Amino acid sequence: MTDAKLDIRSVADKAAVEAEMPATARWTARTIMEQVAETAAAHPHRPAISFQIKSGPKDKTETLTWRLFRDRAAQAANLFRRLGVGDQDVVAFILPNCNEAAITIVGAATAGIVNPINPLLDPEQIAAILRETGAKVVVTLAPFPKTDVSEKVAEALVLAPGVKHVLEVDLKRYLAPPLSWIVPLIRPKRGKGHGAAVQDFNAAIAKEPATLGFTEATGDTICAYFHTGGTTGMPKVAQHRHHGILYNGWLGQSYMFTEKDVLLCPLPLFHVFAAYPVLMSCLNSGAHLVLPTPQGYRGNGVFDNLWKLIERYRVTFMITVPTAAAALMQKKVDADVSTLRYALSGSAPLPLELFRKFEAATGVTLLEGYGMTEATCLVSINPPQGERKVGSVGIPFPYTDVRILMCDAEGQITRTCDTDEIGEICVSNPGVMVGQTYTEAEKNHGLYADVRYLRTGDLGRIDADGYLWITGRAKDLIIRGGHNIDPALIEEALAAHPAVAFVGAIGQPDAHSGELPAAYVELTDAGEATVADLIAFAESRIGERAAHPKYLEIVDELPKTAVGKTFKPDLRKMAISRVFGKALSEAKLDVTVHAVIEDKRRGLVAQLNRGDIGVGDEAVNAVLGAFARPWEWRS
Repeated sequence: MTDAKLDIRSVADKAAVEAEMPATARWTARTIMEQVAETAAAHPHRPAISFQIKSGPKDKTETLTWRLFRDRAAQAANLFRRLGVGDQDVVAFILPNCNEAAITIVGAATAGIVNPINPLLDPEQIAAILRETGAKVVVTLAPFPKTDVSEKVAEALVLAPGVKHVLEVDLKRYLAPPLSWIVPLIRPKRGKGHGAAVQDFNAAIAKEPATLGFTEATGDTICAYFHTGGTTGMPKVAQHRHHGILYNGWLGQSYMFTEKDVLLCPLPLFHVFAAYPVLMSCLNSGAHLVLPTPQGYRGNGVFDNLWKLIERYRVTFMITVPTAAAALMQKKVDADVSTLRYALSGSAPLPLELFRKFEAATGVTLLEGYGMTEATCLVSINPPQGERKVGSVGIPFPYTDVRILMCDAEGQITRTCDTDEIGEICVSNPGVMVGQTYTEAEKNHGLYADVRYLRTGDLGRIDADGYLWITGRAKDLIIRGGHNIDPALIEEALAAHPAVAFVGAIGQPDAHSGELPAAYVELTDAGEATVADLIAFAESRIGERAAHPKYLEIVDELPKTAVGKTFKPDLRKMAISRVFGKALSEAKLDVTVHAVIEDKRRGLVAQLNRGDIGVGDEAVNAVLGAFARPWEWRS
């Protein structure tokens, strides 16, 4: 199996761990399936994964032991092989959370390459990913009330004729009577028009042997494709190998989890956060993974029942993101959560005030970390046993080397940044596939610094204690509730309007979602259009609702660089000043925003003016603490 718990409290402790042995000696499994087999042998009768389709603390649940999970994953792998999937062939799954999603991840990565796809994407985007990966088999939902996943997948398959087989998961089996009786009466019709053969997933794997019927490739092969780039535009497809995935599982096991832990994860398994740091950590440690509802945090009643679910399963670790943590703070802690030790947060910066409120309300330790799809996820975390620096994303994990660099467009290093100096965060670790990060070779050009360091596109600094702080993004992605939105999609849509000369789209601060899309527009000399006209025009051309501009302003002239390019830092300053000013005004505080400045350690900072009343820090924090961006008094 794996090591005993590592007690890493500093970068010196991290270095000592790295000096003991290479990363390759830290675990014995060569593939994900081998790791599952090791865990099943060690803890055959312990719970591996539980799923309940409804959110109530007494609702029906299905729990698989580690032995049964291993058997189901092997059956799925055998089925995929029988359907023609080889080592380099792709099985896509387009599923919400359920036990079958976890089984498919392991089974498909064993038979070939697994490709999780966000079921919230539109059919054209799903089809584009299926064509890019060359998927042969798709695992998705059977037609089911109140979801259009099956219908969207059917439309996508018409545009992706390379898919030959569809395996459907019928969620009806998770329901108790009388709902299970009603579903067949109101089930939507199956979509038509594609040529793939359709069969029931569970019925098909039940016919397969529970041991692998083929010899698994044991080299460090590519076994997963995860799309990245968000819910809009054509996402890029990142490649992952067994070694990088197992590295994530080893980190979870070595830092925190044992077979006695229970992880509540209302995040989707089609995202790397849930698939690797969570699921793979359970695969390594034997911990119990609980998935509440297909939609996770988006599921009906999940926020109302979450504390009760923690009591039901005696959860020790909960997985969250800032938007979910903020929503939970609106709910009373109405259950016994004394088993809960840690909450793990990622995907977007955590506002300081939210951090404090969460810990005060729950009494648990909140750990903030950093990862990215291109690095096979994990990069750093605030050490569980060491000092937590609120606002930082902690110390890089063992065998992860983080540098703050200045690079040119080709990836050539122009300068290594000093302590506390902001530059681009560049990462080298077992999850970084140098030269092969994306399936499309052209997208790897200029992606690496000094050959081996992945350029993350994030801006940050490392302090004197070795803690990493994220201060902004070199790339312009808008992160709305953990979902990445390409601003180019908004800009291209608005630029098509005949009255528009220039457009700049950014993420404006939002207390709930972290950021929301905002657009600034400069009209042509003769152009005439209202804000309402332009918003309607943009919405008609942007298929993903999450990317619709939530704020649009027509300005006389956009700020531009010397070569005429829109200067987005100034737009971000304008947005911060406007949003913060509105929040302070609505709270009736005698405080105004004087300016937004660029601080070399903290990024963009709002400077505030006190009025005559002399408002204190506590009152301002109660309003602005919900935002990720910092503020200070004007000196």
